[in-house]
Amino acid sequence: MAPSPSGRLNRIGNAYFGRGRYAEAFSCYQKALEYDRKAADAAELIATLGNLGNICAVSGQREQADTYYREVLSLQKRLGDEGGIGATLVNLGNLRADVGEWDRARAYYLEARDILDRLHDDAALAILHSDLGLVARETGAFDDALREYERSLQLMRRIGNQPGVADVYRMMARTYATRQMWDEAVSCVQTSLEIAQRLGDDLRLAGAMYVLAGVREQQGRIDDAINLFERVVQYDRQYQLPKLQENMQRLAALHELQSRDMASAHPGGVETPPLPTAPAHPEPAKTGSVPDAAGFSSRDTASVPDLPGSLKGDTEQA
Repeated sequence: MAPSPSGRLNRIGNAYFGRGRYAEAFSCYQKALEYDRKAADAAELIATLGNLGNICAVSGQREQADTYYREVLSLQKRLGDEGGIGATLVNLGNLRADVGEWDRARAYYLEARDILDRLHDDAALAILHSDLGLVARETGAFDDALREYERSLQLMRRIGNQPGVADVYRMMARTYATRQMWDEAVSCVQTSLEIAQRLGDDLRLAGAMYVLAGVREQQGRIDDAINLFERVVQYDRQYQLPKLQENMQRLAALHELQSRDMASAHPGGVETPPLPTAPAHPEPAKTGSVPDAAGFSSRDTASVPDLPGSLKGDTEQA
């Protein structure tokens, strides 16, 4: 059976979305929506609205994303689609996490967890537990965060989601770094690096390098931090990632700090006050959004954009 015009447009839009070409993807989804409104096909309308919500979310248009997701939720409730309801509740929670509204994010996540537990949806629960780990970490519940990440790891391994395993180890590394537990942080991020290398996943590799660079910077190992950050910037250029300029500025600040340290180490040299060191994990927003320097969302959300229509995990972009 030939795909409908809406189905074709959504597939084309998804391909653009996966390559980060959001304007073209948005245009495809908008055209698909015109067909869906006329055809009154609830399933296709839900898919298109979900894709529009996702692209607005990663583009920072959170209020518009919220509108699309709420229409999706209304349709899913009318159809009795519990799995879809759970996924949409997670997306609504992600929007709240993007702006640091942790209590509201957690409420959405817990409502989604009740549904997904009932459905035994391990794939969705694996991502959801990592989202709950982020909320716990950001609200200072260190032990709860690690418990959620451990549960996420168990589920990721059970379903064979190796990219997800790499993401969770990276998030655990950031959690340990908040407590300056450097050995544990380095162990976790190195595991994430090894998995990303084995998968040939450059974006996850860059995300893990970014976290390790932050750890090395906090440890005062500026040379190591610079070497890692230079590789992150290479990936930014190669994949035209949105945080290239921000990361170049960060790298330049590290080079200047290194130069000042070297100058102050020479007798007779003129000492100047050191530059303030940027935090290892700038936390602005979450998107999957990350303006965590390497293009990451505060949600640690992963390097590659979430696939249209999928749950948004705690991923990062380099």
